[in-house]
Amino acid sequence: MNKHKTASKSRSPWAWIPTLYFAQGIPYVVAMTVSVIMYKRLGISNTDIALYTSWLYLPWVIKPFWSPFVDLIKTKRWWIITMQLFIGAGLAGVAFLIPVSFFFQATLAVLWLLAFSSATHDIAADGFYMLALDSGEQSFFVGIRSTFYRLAMIVGQGVLIILAGSLEVATGSEPLKINVTSSNTTNTEFVPDAPILREPSAEKATFTAFPSDLVLSTKNISPEEFEGMKEFAKTHNQKNGFTIAEATDVQKAEKETSSWWSEHVATPLENFIRDNFGEKREDSQSLNNGEQVGNAGIITVVLNKQPEPGKEVVLNSRFSGGDESISLISGERLVFNENNWDKPAYLVVQLDEKLTQEVTGSFTATSGNLPLAWSITFYILAGFFLLVFIYHRFALPKPAADAPRNHSPNEIIKEFGLTFKSFFSKKGIGVALAFMLLYRLGEAMLVKMASPFLLDGRDIGGLGLTTGQVGLVYGTVGVISLTLGGIIGGIAASRKGLKYWLWPMALAITLPHLAFLYLSWFLPESLLLINIAVAVEQFGYGFGFTAYMLYLIYFSDGEHKTAHYAICTGFMALGMMLPGMIAGWIQELIGYNHFFIFVMICAIPTLLIIPFLKVDKDFGKKEKKVESA
Repeated sequence: MNKHKTASKSRSPWAWIPTLYFAQGIPYVVAMTVSVIMYKRLGISNTDIALYTSWLYLPWVIKPFWSPFVDLIKTKRWWIITMQLFIGAGLAGVAFLIPVSFFFQATLAVLWLLAFSSATHDIAADGFYMLALDSGEQSFFVGIRSTFYRLAMIVGQGVLIILAGSLEVATGSEPLKINVTSSNTTNTEFVPDAPILREPSAEKATFTAFPSDLVLSTKNISPEEFEGMKEFAKTHNQKNGFTIAEATDVQKAEKETSSWWSEHVATPLENFIRDNFGEKREDSQSLNNGEQVGNAGIITVVLNKQPEPGKEVVLNSRFSGGDESISLISGERLVFNENNWDKPAYLVVQLDEKLTQEVTGSFTATSGNLPLAWSITFYILAGFFLLVFIYHRFALPKPAADAPRNHSPNEIIKEFGLTFKSFFSKKGIGVALAFMLLYRLGEAMLVKMASPFLLDGRDIGGLGLTTGQVGLVYGTVGVISLTLGGIIGGIAASRKGLKYWLWPMALAITLPHLAFLYLSWFLPESLLLINIAVAVEQFGYGFGFTAYMLYLIYFSDGEHKTAHYAICTGFMALGMMLPGMIAGWIQELIGYNHFFIFVMICAIPTLLIIPFLKVDKDFGKKEKKVESA
């Protein structure tokens, strides 16, 4: 029996777990993904976007350091509701500040506060989950909560972006539609000085593209020819003020010097690994010497009328449908003004080098009021969180274990230190930390290299899939399998308990890596076989990950379970980050096939640690309810 069993069981967990974890995922995806796309659409440089939005991840990294305060002050329920109100206010603040001239600095500051509120919400939500449910319910719903968190990721990366794009279209002129088709025979030639018919309009500015239906041959071209096209369009657009040159990377211009570490340690180690464990591909060099890239083409865009003095008309182009093996390389954002409106601007599109069949990709260029469109999007998000706040104000149960605590400032400081001391003084802490760091060792390696392996050419050991095919394999089939594995894992654990399923789930998260070893060994061309292999691996990961999450909950149990769980999640992130950092380096040294063999070897530490774990045989079992007469 769980000693923290709640006093009241009248409210079903289905009434609040899905909404709580969906709400947990939305601000994370806003800070990590939506903000990047928003800043890109509003004209911020890639350098600034990458630098400043990366810092938004910091609150989730360091959240264990203030998790004791969430554990010691007020109730978890209070923290959840309060943080949801703060998140809603932060989203409204972003919406309010987008139209101002200093929007980049202002919205970043608000997003930083939103990120801290969201990380605090995560701490409280995970703690509340452990207090409001017994161990059997925790096991059952662990897959459900993960599913709704992932659903928030999908909504944030998909629905929100679609909404913002639709608002961009609604607030501007008629969208410009451009179709690009691959062909095994014909190719549309680019004529830079061809006369282009402008469509005059006294009411609204409109854009015209030539050709609006571009046909590109699937025959690859040389890198020099491709770079020539890009340079032509880039130079023309910058010279006429359609685009702004990115800041040059000074480090690339500097001559690299060899350090003592590189000369005496890193290089000899790389050579040893490559010579003794690397794949031998005698024909790779000859194939690389004849390297070619996907065919590319240039599309001309013109504006029909002069903008008002001091005003700009910004044309944003994006992929809108069809096969993702056709991509926009240059000219995503073009600025037309009173000085350059009568000159042509250029877009560059390219086919995936592995594309051989005839497909079509569509691009939509819009010139709407972008600040207004993104402001409305964030106001809608703020309204959603206001509704979430109101709903959870009434829907969240009030478990007896989530009692308020009254501590003096001195007691809080003392308890803060005791929280960390008690965690690292837990019985079996060494084995527990080893489990947290090693359980996903192979998966941490594989997840970084899975997509590159699917995309890389067969001459270097990859499967040579197109971007669109990878989107289907990993983004659709993989996500469905991962979700199913998590849900089934939670149901299974709730029936037999964590201890019963520990070994099967450890095998489930390691042995399916053989699917990628099979793919790298035989390099099948059948998309069905590749989908099955990825589905098996992702299902195994979803199923096996259940044991990992449940063990973190089990090990965190005690007086400071909320703070202890946050510390556990810190080690969980570390266990993914460190192996992932060296995965690419190892793969480049030894090749894909030997890399996946190495991934299988990484299963050994995972399985070796399992016999040393001490888990209560009843933890995770769903308690049978006795019906009263």
